Amino acid sequence: MEAEITQAIIEEATKDWLNFTKSDVVIVGAGPAGLTAGTYLAEMGFKTVIFERRLSFGGGIGGGGMLFHKIALEKDVRKILEHFNIRAVDKGTLLVCDASEFMAKLASKCVDAGAKIIHGVSVDDVIFRENPLRITGVCLQWSAVEIAGLHVDPIFVECRAVVDATGHDAEVVAVASRKVPLGIKVPGERSAFCEIGEDQVVERTGKVVEGLYVAGMAVASVYNLPRMGPIFGGMLKSGKKVAELIASDLR
Repeated sequence: MEAEITQAIIEEATKDWLNFTKSDVVIVGAGPAGLTAGTYLAEMGFKTVIFERRLSFGGGIGGGGMLFHKIALEKDVRKILEHFNIRAVDKGTLLVCDASEFMAKLASKCVDAGAKIIHGVSVDDVIFRENPLRITGVCLQWSAVEIAGLHVDPIFVECRAVVDATGHDAEVVAVASRKVPLGIKVPGERSAFCEIGEDQVVERTGKVVEGLYVAGMAVASVYNLPRMGPIFGGMLKSGKKVAELIASDLR
């Protein structure tokens, strides 16, 4: 029985790895922007895989506002919430959602749409080509290997588009900017200014260089925009926007 358990796990996991070694889209980070982008891309028929370094979904959602289990959103995201069947309470100019429901339903819809989510995997570098310059995939490492401080060479996944949805550190764009001649730096986010931050994150969501896109709070770090705290409407709109941009580019 024990051997059968091991064989079943390895066989089915290997099938998945062999399948998404070449994908349409790799999304790095299973936070709100990444899950939203993954859902819409999968619904549009693109082979989409999300790599999340933690063993959980949601990014910064779960902590709510300073561990109060609620998050805020602007009212113009109501249609997106309805798409994910997420309930919200009207609070003046805002909507308020339960943090656990919000991240659970984002993840559930994403998986049901056909996106593959793999936990415990970090993206520690990108694959690039020159003439013309473009990003063509990612280098992967088990998060446990990174935590242990071991030197183990990564493996690779090729794709047509990479989305940095890693949040405040913009980890994928940051490493690419150091190693690939992108001609940009990642200055990091500014202090809080919610109204401006929400709007500008959505406005600046998009392509950094051919094959590499940025969404969610990673946008704030790449373009030195204000942070917003526990308000997540911009994350949903950013994820939806980047999915639409990628769909247009790949088609």
